[in-house]
Amino acid sequence: MVNDRIGVYICHCGGNISDVVDVYKVVEAVKDMPEVAVAREYMFMCSDPGQKLIEDDIKNYNLNGVVVASCSPHLHELTFRGAVQRGGLNPYLFEQINIREHSAWVHKHEPEAATEKAIRLVRSGIAKVSLARELSTIRVDMEPKVLVVGAGIAGIRAALDLAKADVEVYLVEKQPFIGGRVAQGYGAYPSGRMGSEIIKELIEELKKEESKIKLFTNAEIKSLGGTIGKFHVVVQVNPRYVVGNCSNFNDAIEKCPIEVPDEFNYGLTKRKAIYYPYEGAYPELPVIDMENCNKCGECVKICGGAINLEQEAETVEFDVSTIVLATGFNPYEPKEGEFGYKQFEGVITLPVFERLMALSNGKLTYNGKEVKEIAFIYCVGSREKDGEHEYCSRYCCTATLNASLAALEKYNDLRIYHIYRDIRAYGKYERYYEEAGKKGELFLRYVPEEPPVVEKEGDKLIVKVKDQLTFGEEIELPVDMVVLSVGMEPRNEDVFQMLRVPFSRDGFLQEIHPKIRPVETAIGGVLICGTCQAPRDTVETTASASAVAAKTETYTLKGYTELEPFIAEVDAEKCTGCGDCVPECPTEAIELKEVAGGEKKAFINEVLCIGCGACGGICPEEAINLRGYRYDQLRKMIDAMVEEV
Repeated sequence: MVNDRIGVYICHCGGNISDVVDVYKVVEAVKDMPEVAVAREYMFMCSDPGQKLIEDDIKNYNLNGVVVASCSPHLHELTFRGAVQRGGLNPYLFEQINIREHSAWVHKHEPEAATEKAIRLVRSGIAKVSLARELSTIRVDMEPKVLVVGAGIAGIRAALDLAKADVEVYLVEKQPFIGGRVAQGYGAYPSGRMGSEIIKELIEELKKEESKIKLFTNAEIKSLGGTIGKFHVVVQVNPRYVVGNCSNFNDAIEKCPIEVPDEFNYGLTKRKAIYYPYEGAYPELPVIDMENCNKCGECVKICGGAINLEQEAETVEFDVSTIVLATGFNPYEPKEGEFGYKQFEGVITLPVFERLMALSNGKLTYNGKEVKEIAFIYCVGSREKDGEHEYCSRYCCTATLNASLAALEKYNDLRIYHIYRDIRAYGKYERYYEEAGKKGELFLRYVPEEPPVVEKEGDKLIVKVKDQLTFGEEIELPVDMVVLSVGMEPRNEDVFQMLRVPFSRDGFLQEIHPKIRPVETAIGGVLICGTCQAPRDTVETTASASAVAAKTETYTLKGYTELEPFIAEVDAEKCTGCGDCVPECPTEAIELKEVAGGEKKAFINEVLCIGCGACGGICPEEAINLRGYRYDQLRKMIDAMVEEV
């Protein structure tokens, strides 16, 4: 079947297109093509009158296809599909041709060539629509059930927002306690509150939503399969060995004879084998670190049946419609010897410095020595040239300035130096930089080709830097402590491989589009938020968590979602069952099944297929087509494109 009554509409785009492309010439070039019933130009096709023009022409000219040549389909494809549908035509008998970005903008100094290119592009669109088939979206039922992986501030915020919208949430955290890295922070900006205080507020909210949020801590996802609308999740809940309440947990902790470095405080203090990481941690039951516990039974003597040293892991299975990944980040761990790290006592990272401030009262001390002079070195593990971390971690500058101001407020006799490449206190945080300068903190700028050098002389650390603010003069700073402002590193969790989510060049999880679809991944039903997606501060993290909750609600609350029909389909008569397509599919949407007569044929899972076309490209029999981009359409498009203008 050939669609031989096509309406063609060329948009001026307010001059964005018509200032370069001769839109009248484009109309003249295509109006007499055999498949074209009407061709027009209009100032703004996306405007209400422009859409109404399409609707009326469909009815008046009995059109069976529509081509709009305008801006990017990312902006207005859905707009024009809606107009086509209101006119009474299947919305997939439509093609949008991008002659703004692909012609006018990229060839603005060559108007004749840009016009010729626009004509060729429009002709190819007409060729495609002439062989287009009617398509329907794929409807998938969605129960209001969501898995949120990670219970830091992003995961908790997303879970709370979803619960308040009557969505059932399964919140899975691999650590024994929730809160993530924010709980370790000191004086979080812009509020200035302790990270643990922020987490306590979220915990109080979480308790109010216990009927909607099923929390699993000390848990790991063992398997995860399925598709949008029905993901099957298997979670292993590891034993915490504390199985009930006891009024004497503090006595049990005190009696425990085992002491190990406390990872919550980065080894600055010690903890027992049975412990809470900090006061007010949640869940409110302590956990026993069985790797270090000697099973002496002292805690059992005090708390009895509340402790079970033989507790075993449990497995929980459930189905959800969508998945939110909020798995967080790791702070960069400097290499041994990098700016003296692990080489000289007194060289620590910014997260350790924040915990040191939280633990120090009266005087700032480290390993028994009072700290009076501090040098902060910026961009450690960020903006590396040809290195692992070429990206900027963004939050570090502001976090460092904030920490230095908090230190001055708590210990007012400090001398502070900032050794930086660039200060990027973006947003509203430039005032931190100004305030630090006003309070006497000194700033010295280095270039990456000549980074600062840290040495040891006696009981002092010596930081040598060629300060660009004094025209490259080498300055030596004797200090008691060097704090390395470390960036964020992406994590690589097992769940990422289970879901086959894509990564960005920097190793973080990749969204479909940073502006148009900022929290969705290429895997249907899998969404991302927080620092697993990109380096960001707490304000941006919670904003992205609320955004991901809002997007998830659009999937789940109406009870169904509709997927684009542009997926692979198999011509059973041509398929020989060779199986070449099966390993080629990135989402495992293809399988071979036996049919009558014992033959094998390829079958496509419509919900899993993402329409990448890899299977069609490798099929030796051309037995696999992509709906909306079939072989006959593509060949006719190429022929139309290469015809003389």
